[in-house]
Amino acid sequence: MKVKKWRSTVKKIGNHANEKENKQEFTPQNSSNHVTDHLSLTLKVVKNEIGHNSDVHFREFIIGRTGIQAAIIFVEGLSDKDLIEKHILSSLMADFSKEYQQDHLSKQFIKSQVLSISDVEEVHSIKEVTSKVLTGSTALLIDGLSPALILGTSKVKTRTIEEPVSEALVRGPRVGFTESLSDNTSLLRGSGDIENLSLVKFQVGKRSKKDLIVAYIKEIVDPELVEEVEKRIKKIDLDNVPESGYVEQLIEDNYLSPFPQVQNTERPDRVIAALMEGRVAILLDGTPFALIAPVTFSMMLQSPEDYYERWIPGTFIRFLRYIAVVLSLFTPALYIAFISFHPGLIPTKLAISIIGSRSGVPFPALIEALFMELSIEILREAGLRLPKPIGPAMGIVGGLIIGEAAVQAGIVSPILVIVVALTAISSFSIPQYSVGITLRILRFVAMLCAAILGLYGVILFFLFMMSHLVKLKSFGVPYMSPAVPYRLSEWKDLVARMPLMMMKRRPKMMHTKDPLRKG
Repeated sequence: MKVKKWRSTVKKIGNHANEKENKQEFTPQNSSNHVTDHLSLTLKVVKNEIGHNSDVHFREFIIGRTGIQAAIIFVEGLSDKDLIEKHILSSLMADFSKEYQQDHLSKQFIKSQVLSISDVEEVHSIKEVTSKVLTGSTALLIDGLSPALILGTSKVKTRTIEEPVSEALVRGPRVGFTESLSDNTSLLRGSGDIENLSLVKFQVGKRSKKDLIVAYIKEIVDPELVEEVEKRIKKIDLDNVPESGYVEQLIEDNYLSPFPQVQNTERPDRVIAALMEGRVAILLDGTPFALIAPVTFSMMLQSPEDYYERWIPGTFIRFLRYIAVVLSLFTPALYIAFISFHPGLIPTKLAISIIGSRSGVPFPALIEALFMELSIEILREAGLRLPKPIGPAMGIVGGLIIGEAAVQAGIVSPILVIVVALTAISSFSIPQYSVGITLRILRFVAMLCAAILGLYGVILFFLFMMSHLVKLKSFGVPYMSPAVPYRLSEWKDLVARMPLMMMKRRPKMMHTKDPLRKG
């Protein structure tokens, strides 16, 4: 009797045709794409799509005492079984016949009075059902009702929030992003009561879809910048986007440039600071590295710790970084140029000492320097790939052993070992790993230029590199700003880090709605 009453109720509200018309309308050909109100037919189509997977579970049951058949579909391991049993199955299989007599058993009744779960979504296509199920949600199908209900039951295992490995600080917050997008957005929200913080969601990947968040502060950011970022993200056309590095490469201005035009970071405080300047952050599900755009070269040499310390030590440390960049990039090239082409420019006593140390070396300065630099780079890469307990020790011990053995064998001179060690130590002081890789590559180019033209080659290399940096842009912002174009008022946060009370304005290059910092 209750089944008949259910059919009559459905007819009264006008949501479905009669049984004979339904049989004629819903055939396997036209039901393969859409969820129908025939449970057995929809289940058959879904099983044809994903039923061959052993971890996909189909659970059929009867709703209360109504006699109406229903089914849930979920993936073992991705869905929370306890949540499914306590808040879905228990609620639907409970006796609510009295409520049913007073109310129609409709989607609204199920959502508002039966299911005790917060995330409920209606989907109409089979493709949406299978996609949601395979990402951890649970699909609820009810005979006589369409569309399907997607219930948020995802249970993704993530690591705990820890200090970022790639951006360690002496003073500052000890939290970093994780692989969970919800954790990362909560870290941004938890950084303070940020007014007008907008988090806009996109999906990237054609076959393996992933959620992507574009974050910005609406009252500060330039709307044209947000529009440009969103336009480039929408153009991403890949089957799978496993890491934010894919997004970085697909949205940057000049993919032929060795310099990164989007900054990556694991630190929420760095992202918040960038948003406060009118920049845009991009967070991708499955990776702890967020992206910041646009960026400048000076940003790559800055650390959040510069602002946590007082301005005098902050300026000193930042100045040391700029010196380290110059040493890391040009020291081996200058060694080759002076030894091979311009020994007269070296002080006499130092030149005699260098010549004496190189008396038994059978190779020219270029081959000698390349041997040592390649050895250091290989040791550095090997130290990264080895297990953490032995990686750093292997790099240090390996470098000492190879350097000492090379000097004793007469392959390299002792002065070159000092030069290479100084270069390697200088490169370690660069805060951004991606910029460090770029400088390591350009170091070899500078060495080749020095071997061909001597000091003139080093100067030409520097001029070509600077002309490229001056022309380079990141989302329309000059990469060398505020040095080029020249803005003296913004040099308060370039090489020197002036007191905070003197930095009242946001960067003009960002064209922010609100140019003044509060406070």
